[in-house]
Amino acid sequence: MDYQSLLDKYYPQDDALRRLLLKHSRQVADRALLIVDKHRELPVDRQFIEEAAMLHDIGIFRCDAPSIFCNGTEPYIKHGPIGGEILRAEGFPRHARVAERHTGTGLPGYEPETLEEQIICYADKFYSKSSPDHVRTVLETAQSLEKFGAEGVRIFLEWAERFE
Repeated sequence: MDYQSLLDKYYPQDDALRRLLLKHSRQVADRALLIVDKHRELPVDRQFIEEAAMLHDIGIFRCDAPSIFCNGTEPYIKHGPIGGEILRAEGFPRHARVAERHTGTGLPGYEPETLEEQIICYADKFYSKSSPDHVRTVLETAQSLEKFGAEGVRIFLEWAERFE
């Protein structure tokens, strides 16, 4: 699959939103690929991980988050399921699952289940689109997840133990 063509289709303008999305997605993909390369024992599809990581936030343009150049109408918390809808409509159901399951450590009913979903969700937690040049530490990331509750922090720390 050609993830760049999909990104070009939904983000055709060379504007601040596209540049931010591409930077963030590349950060997440690179971290996820480092995990895969470090843990060759994990039975994962490396190519799929790169594709899905690059597409995990494809739905942000439909959300209302002006601080990160998103001028849509939907609440930002819905960008994952929106991305899932887009990717399913494009014929990529596995990629859609990653998009809809990467927020927090998974929203209720959208928890990451496969190893690929977990790796991308984990990698995403280290990068905020509102501070694109900052890479969070494990501690900072755990603290940022407290708003989702103690269970989310627990899951993240389990992933850190497994993937670091």
